[in-house]
Amino acid sequence: MQGPKLVIDFSLPQEVIERRDTIRDFVGKKIVPYERDLRFTQHGPSDDLRNEMCALAKEAGLLTFQAPAHLGGWGPSHVEQAVYFEAAGWSTLGPVALNCAAPDEGNMFLLEKIANETQTEEFLKPQIAGDRRSVFAMTEPGGAGSDPGQLQTTAQWNGERFVINGLKWLITGAPGAKSWIIMAHLEENDQFEAGPTLFLCDGDKPGIAIERVMNSIDRSFVEGHGVVRFQDLQLTPDHLLGETGQGLRYAQLRLAPARMTHCMRWLGAATRAHAIATDYARKRTAFGKPLGDHQGVSFMLAENEMAFRQCRLLIWHTCWLMDQGEKARHDSSIAKAAVSEALYQVTDRCVQILGGSGVTDETPVELIFRDMRAFRIYDGPTEVHKFAIGRKIMRDAAKAGDGEYVFPQ
Repeated sequence: MQGPKLVIDFSLPQEVIERRDTIRDFVGKKIVPYERDLRFTQHGPSDDLRNEMCALAKEAGLLTFQAPAHLGGWGPSHVEQAVYFEAAGWSTLGPVALNCAAPDEGNMFLLEKIANETQTEEFLKPQIAGDRRSVFAMTEPGGAGSDPGQLQTTAQWNGERFVINGLKWLITGAPGAKSWIIMAHLEENDQFEAGPTLFLCDGDKPGIAIERVMNSIDRSFVEGHGVVRFQDLQLTPDHLLGETGQGLRYAQLRLAPARMTHCMRWLGAATRAHAIATDYARKRTAFGKPLGDHQGVSFMLAENEMAFRQCRLLIWHTCWLMDQGEKARHDSSIAKAAVSEALYQVTDRCVQILGGSGVTDETPVELIFRDMRAFRIYDGPTEVHKFAIGRKIMRDAAKAGDGEYVFPQ
């Protein structure tokens, strides 16, 4: 008796194809020219540049396309996002212009899940409209980072207000951000549950001091990465984002989706680098023939193409799992580690193919290469993901018994 057929379908609906092509066309024609704009600084695009590009995206009907339908977006599935975000990533400025760049995209996702009605009106809707930028202030020097359990910033309840003190760094987009999500450890008190807690407030609150902007290898994030000191920042219970003591659990909500949107965007950037390198290999000659006809170069191009297929499949599969309601923490760890390492190798090969021009700003490949290096660290360094993956392998092996293999579900 014949059982049910296993159906795996990688075809894209026509509407998704058309939207993808619209995004790609917009980024190529309207945003790529801004890559030479002086407002695209070493610390990333300025707020002024961001606002100008967002206005173009809004006019084109593409701003914050990833938002839920009831909040004015397209309401795409995770797999559909994978297609759209890859198209947006053709330029490192593309996600900024479309308001789907980190950290805003992940913060909007989190707010949509746990913000109350007042916070939705005051913070989330203006972010979706492109009127507010946001930060997620968790990482600390010597404290919280890949291990958020080392959180050192504290919040004390004095009976009327929470008083927050601590030092954060690598806070992406801190200068000029109007919406702040702050993670602090709420100390023991007689009214609220203690533990890691999220707070939501305006960036102009007294007690938030941006000490400096860090010089970093990457430059795709608006206004760079800041060092921020919280000194007696006083917030009322209205500023609580969700319930107290649940900060780490809430951070997990945005974890897998944020990992994947990073992968999507950088896959788009890597395909741009590959296209530039391929064009160069087709036109540049050496020793009597085009570079691409030499085996050494053609092999590098082939390795890039293989990497793209593998990365795209990893991304789509993990997104499919999330669309089925899975948390996909393990799968997103695999994808983030594998994709970041593979795309770094892709862009490194592109630099090599371009030769001397590859290490200059004659093309955007050098910029993409530097940003790709940072991608291997943020949202969890590769080694942290490998450690987590390895632990799960050992746990599964212990459950399976001697010599058995646990097939993925």
